[in-house]
Amino acid sequence: METVPFPPEPLTLKYLWDMANKVNVMQVEDKQELRKRIWGVLEDNDHLRTSKSCFGRIPNFKGAYQAAERLRKTKEWQDALTVFSSPDSALIDVRRNALVDGKVLLMATPKLEEGYLLLDPGKIRGQEEMASTIEGAFQLGKRIKNFPQVDLVVEGSLGVDLAGNRLGKGKGFADQELAFLKQEGVIGAQTPICTLVHPQQIVDQVPVEAHDESINMITTPEMVIRINIISSLNF
Repeated sequence: METVPFPPEPLTLKYLWDMANKVNVMQVEDKQELRKRIWGVLEDNDHLRTSKSCFGRIPNFKGAYQAAERLRKTKEWQDALTVFSSPDSALIDVRRNALVDGKVLLMATPKLEEGYLLLDPGKIRGQEEMASTIEGAFQLGKRIKNFPQVDLVVEGSLGVDLAGNRLGKGKGFADQELAFLKQEGVIGAQTPICTLVHPQQIVDQVPVEAHDESINMITTPEMVIRINIISSLNF
């Protein structure tokens, strides 16, 4: 667990841009080229929590713990009874916080191969740390067919822009997750859909395709950015 203190308030978007690498001011029309640039920037600047290469993955970035703690202070988090999280390593602190804070956690399984898992915080007291891992979620959670209403969605991302366009690793799992939650009727157009990223994952523009889903909230270690849009889900 990281214990780096929060930067001083107040912070502005200029802070993000000042921190960002030149990849963030380049307009790249090809998604895969943009992915390679972001992966390269994060690795070259030692922004990862592990020594494992982030190429082909959602980055487990340094500061993810602080970003999760910042999200924890928001009204969106505090009002949520049920939180959905993708299984990305960068969101392990989000999942642990949800369980510690007494929230029901709905988690997608890796590659959606095993569907979705529900973790009841009342049944795993003292095991929140383990339950926040993929292995622990399989052991302590249960597969479900009937889904509860989801009050907050948290997705991992490779890149994001300030219009709410999100870039994944190229497999489409997050888009499938969001589309499924919409199909089940457990999220709506006003549901907060948040992503946690390092500032250098915020880019000038993410190329958009018809099937891409948008987000409306970005949390970095330094700040929360709320985007005044309605999710691109076709309600």
